[in-house]
Amino acid sequence: MKQIVRTRIAPSPTGQDLHIGNAYTALINYIVARKHRGQFIVRIEDTDRTRLVEGSEKRILQSLQWLGIPHDEGPDIGNGPYAPYRQSERLGLYRQYAQELVSKGHAYYCFCTPERLDKMRADQIREKKPPMYDGQCRHIDPKEAQKRVQNGEKHVIRLRVPDTGETVFTDGIRKEVRFDNAVIDDQVILKSDNYPTYHLGVVVDDHCMGITHIIRGEEWISSTPKHVLLYTFFGWEMPQFFHVSLLRNPDRSKLSKRKNPVWVSEYRRQGFLPEAMRNYLASMAWSFPGGKDIFSTEEMIQVFDLAQLKTTAPVFDTEKLRWMNGEYIRMKSDDDLKALVYQHVDTLTQEHDALLGKILPLVKERMKTLSEFLPLAGFFFEKPHGYEKPLKTDHVTVVRNALSACAWNHAAMEQAIRVQADKAGLKAREVFMQLRIAVTGKTVGPPLLESLEILGKEETMSRLQT
Repeated sequence: MKQIVRTRIAPSPTGQDLHIGNAYTALINYIVARKHRGQFIVRIEDTDRTRLVEGSEKRILQSLQWLGIPHDEGPDIGNGPYAPYRQSERLGLYRQYAQELVSKGHAYYCFCTPERLDKMRADQIREKKPPMYDGQCRHIDPKEAQKRVQNGEKHVIRLRVPDTGETVFTDGIRKEVRFDNAVIDDQVILKSDNYPTYHLGVVVDDHCMGITHIIRGEEWISSTPKHVLLYTFFGWEMPQFFHVSLLRNPDRSKLSKRKNPVWVSEYRRQGFLPEAMRNYLASMAWSFPGGKDIFSTEEMIQVFDLAQLKTTAPVFDTEKLRWMNGEYIRMKSDDDLKALVYQHVDTLTQEHDALLGKILPLVKERMKTLSEFLPLAGFFFEKPHGYEKPLKTDHVTVVRNALSACAWNHAAMEQAIRVQADKAGLKAREVFMQLRIAVTGKTVGPPLLESLEILGKEETMSRLQT
């Protein structure tokens, strides 16, 4: 029987929202699941209780929904076959498996105090040694350790990593990866409060939920040997590992909120479209056959191959994203774009419907995000409150005289302005710029005379008179 492909993302609700890097790996996991007619799961890793951010889980799920990356199982979809999907609701499971490892000799109780561990690490750093647990509790007789636990002595459970040999695993992108066991720490797997660390929680959940493909960021490569050891110690079938390269800023530094927005909700607020975001994220570490830039998620599902993911760090360039978003805006019908503008600009009402229908064809070619609508077209709705450049009275007078008596269409207006500018000995280009500034307040905007046709003669002349 063919194995059903199951992928997942497991975000921690410790930030403002869904990180753009998590959205990137979520998309790849979703694509792989859909390509193989499998399932894509969302699991919330909320065991770091000190860093939880209220409302973060809800915002993560909302961002996934907005992006158009739907999941088949998760904390917001009733009781799925492997519920619950929050780690904080699965604590008994982790304790059970941690105890199993202790009974098999693959883990042990550690009674070291935080003060001792701090001093140990400080000494190791001073001696230029890698900070690792020194194994003091590793050799305590199991019966003695059990008695101390039963007496209520505070403890954690640590993984017993073999002293010698190597831990080897195959990464579907990076091929064979090898680690000397001597450099793998005896990691804490269950904390003193009975909450698991990431390593135990992720392995137990991935196994129990039937995850077949672990697709995550390359920062987890160094943790994977610990996970491989856990799978081995439990006697479980190993999933396939794929570690994707991390997104980078254009200067190759790690993607951070100091240089770029990192939360999906920020891109939504800026007026990016979800289909453009998916397209751009998909192109980060993978190239569509034939070099195609614009493609749908459905097209990607047909041709995507995990083995073709690049190992070079993809650059997240917001300017290229803006360009791609503009392409998607121009692909929208005027009616569809109108609906999106209504959603994005809360000052617009149905009273503006006819006017909006006239404006959109003019600004559509210039918009790269929905948030650019008002900067481009705001003058249609209210007079400018200021001017980007000073107005020249003689130029404005020429325009006012030219437009006062001409027919109100762009061809007639252009002809009249050019004639009057020539009579006054002024350059037509400068006169048209003064007209734009006087009416819109800006030096750049949609086609000028077509805009005046929509604005109307009375309003245009009123602004020129002012």
